[in-house]
Amino acid sequence: MTHRSPIRKTPKCYSGGNFIRSESARVYPIRHDNLAVHIPQCSRKDVRNAVEAAAKSASTWQNRSGYNRGQILYRLAEMLEARHAELREAVAWGAGRRDVSPDTEVSASIDMIVHFAGWCDKFEQCLGSVNPVASSHFCFTVNEPLGVCAVIAPESRPLIGLLGLILPLITGGNPVVALASGKRPYPAILLGEMLATSDLPGGVVNLLTGFHKDLLPTLASHGTIRGLLASVSTDEAREIQLAAAESVKRVHFIPEEETASPSPAQALRLISQFLELKTVWHPLGA
Repeated sequence: MTHRSPIRKTPKCYSGGNFIRSESARVYPIRHDNLAVHIPQCSRKDVRNAVEAAAKSASTWQNRSGYNRGQILYRLAEMLEARHAELREAVAWGAGRRDVSPDTEVSASIDMIVHFAGWCDKFEQCLGSVNPVASSHFCFTVNEPLGVCAVIAPESRPLIGLLGLILPLITGGNPVVALASGKRPYPAILLGEMLATSDLPGGVVNLLTGFHKDLLPTLASHGTIRGLLASVSTDEAREIQLAAAESVKRVHFIPEEETASPSPAQALRLISQFLELKTVWHPLGA
C-alpha cells in the first residue's frame, strides 16, 4: 500500500478580505514537535495595504446597525466553537509560560466574542445622553466610531489576547489592522480563516503577522490610523507614544491579563475609548 503524505497548510495573513503572503515574500519558521510552518513576515507595505483596506470598509461597518453587528459577532463565535479542537492545538504551539490551558483559552475566547456581541446594540444607551440646556433646544449626545484603529497583540495568550483587543474596537464600529503575536502567530492564522467565511465584511479586520520591532513604528506613525490599542512591554509602549505623537492619534495600553477576561465595566470602558461624541442641538417650537 502506497503511503500518502498529507498536504500541509500554507499559512497566510488575512487582509482586505483576501489571504495574502507577505509583499516581501519573507517567512519565518514556527516549530511544534516535529512540524514546522512558515509564517509570513509582513512588511511596512503590507501595513499600508491593510490600512487602505480598513479605510474602504469603514463606512460599510459603521452604517451597520448595532443589532446586525451583534449577529455577525455571534456567528463568528459559532465558527470558533465548531473548530474548537483545531484552535486548541494551535494555541498549544510555541514556547512560553501558560497560566491557563489551551482548552480554557479557546473556550474563554468564544465566550468573550458572545460577550461583546451583546454590547453591540447596548453601549449607545450607556454612553449617549440627553443633555439639559437653558435654551429652547433638545440637546443630545451620540457616539460615532473613531475610524481606522490598530491593535498590537501580546506575545503570549495568542488567541484571547488578540481578540481581547480587536473586539472592543469592532463592537464600536471601527475597522481594525491587527498585528498578531510574533512568537505564537498560528492562532491568528486560523482566526483569519474563520473571519473570511464569516459575515464580517472584508477589510473590517485585517490580521498581519511578523516581528513587532519591524512593524510597530509604522502602525504607530501612520496618519490614517486614528487610534491604537496595545498590550506591549514598557519599552515598546514608549516607542509607540513617541511615534504616535506626530499624528496625534489616540493611544491606549492595557495589561495582558486584562485582555483575557474583561468585566462588563472594563468592556464598556474599552469600547468608549475609541468612540467620538457628537452633540446635536435641535430647536424646539421652530
